[in-house]
Amino acid sequence: QVQLVESGGGLVQAGGSLRLSCAASGSAFSLYVVAWFRQTPGQEREFVAASDANTGNAVYSDAVKGRFTISRDNAKDTVYLQMNNLKPEDTAVYYCNAMNSAGRIVFAWGQGTQVTVSS
Repeated sequence: QVQLVESGGGLVQAGGSLRLSCAASGSAFSLYVVAWFRQTPGQEREFVAASDANTGNAVYSDAVKGRFTISRDNAKDTVYLQMNNLKPEDTAVYYCNAMNSAGRIVFAWGQGTQVTVSS
């Protein structure tokens, strides 16, 4: 059973930066697209960014494009999300996961990491 452990969240002022990490047990990420998602209370989990398994090419939601950067270290089975110029609307619980070729989530969700951006 692969476990996903997100970390790096916290409280930051608007304009600040955070770097999130997501570690997976058991060589889980290397074959998959890995992605970050976020969720606020009462809302659906939304896509933030994804990184291709082979090329490392990344895609971003319009809300974070130009401010967030996803990266991955397959040797460490870890994916990162560098978040710069944070805005209050970025406040959410952030999750990572892998996606298969059909775009479906592969693993059980981890506990997420809370990001709170104050104005």
